[in-house]
Amino acid sequence: MISYEGIINAIVVVLVGFGAFFFLVGTIGLVRLPDFYSRTHAATKCDTLGAGSILLALAVFNGLEPSSVKMIALAALVLLSSPTSGHALARAAHRTGLDYWRLDKE
Repeated sequence: MISYEGIINAIVVVLVGFGAFFFLVGTIGLVRLPDFYSRTHAATKCDTLGAGSILLALAVFNGLEPSSVKMIALAALVLLSSPTSGHALARAAHRTGLDYWRLDKE
């Protein structure tokens, strides 16, 4: 029979794996993508989904503690601030005239 602790550990493993996957993909995107806009997109996905899911995994693993509420609040803050800051950076770059990558440039 599956125990309560086993279910919690399975959820934590899935969330950490999900977060690690997005950190890896976002890091590869920062290195491989050609322009500022694409890299900003990769960085915001890395932060939002990677850090958010790992913070949620830590909160689930910690159980019903005051620190879990803080981790959930941090995950919510990351969920709101990372896409907003990425959008602000991309908009500022666009308004200052930073050109995007095109295949016909080369």
